[in-house]
Amino acid sequence: MIALSLALVAAGGAGVAVLLLQVGHRTQVVTVVRDVQVGQVLTDQDLGKASVALDPAVKAVRADDLDSVVGKRASVELKPGSMLAPSQVTEDFLLKSGEQLVPIGLKAEQVPATALVPGQKVQLVHVPAQGATDTGKTSEAAPRTISGRVVKASKSAPGTGGVVVDVATSVDDGPTAAAWVSAGTLRLVLDAPDGS
Repeated sequence: MIALSLALVAAGGAGVAVLLLQVGHRTQVVTVVRDVQVGQVLTDQDLGKASVALDPAVKAVRADDLDSVVGKRASVELKPGSMLAPSQVTEDFLLKSGEQLVPIGLKAEQVPATALVPGQKVQLVHVPAQGATDTGKTSEAAPRTISGRVVKASKSAPGTGGVVVDVATSVDDGPTAAAWVSAGTLRLVLDAPDGS
């Protein structure tokens, strides 16, 4: 009985030791130490290192790989104190060859309830100017649209709730979209995600 008791105590002690080792296992990861805007090139000053107990399901850039992300661009807005994930950086430019960036100001009532995120596909729709007379000639015609892609969306402006959205369009459509924005005849419509 004494031998059995000693064996059980030893087994229990070994189990606790293994558990403590697993719980105490920490991984060195890359962290964000200051605000980084979408499209900004990452530098050493933007990043730091931290030791954390990392769940295997969490994808994070390991501290050993820090040099591999310096010089890449942030594909999303990065906040201080967060771990850096591989999906949050890219080697691609925000604008691809043959694209232009069009800033679009949206009033509070025009901002979609669905959050605008980089990469979201949108349609820029031309609507009649406010107060324009409807002659009836174009009532059955489909509105003119331009395909675009969200590059960045600002936070809601205090007091007004307005948002500025940077949208990438083709170089052929950029000037037209800018003219619609200037005339106040542009509305932004979200496309369904790919595969939906």
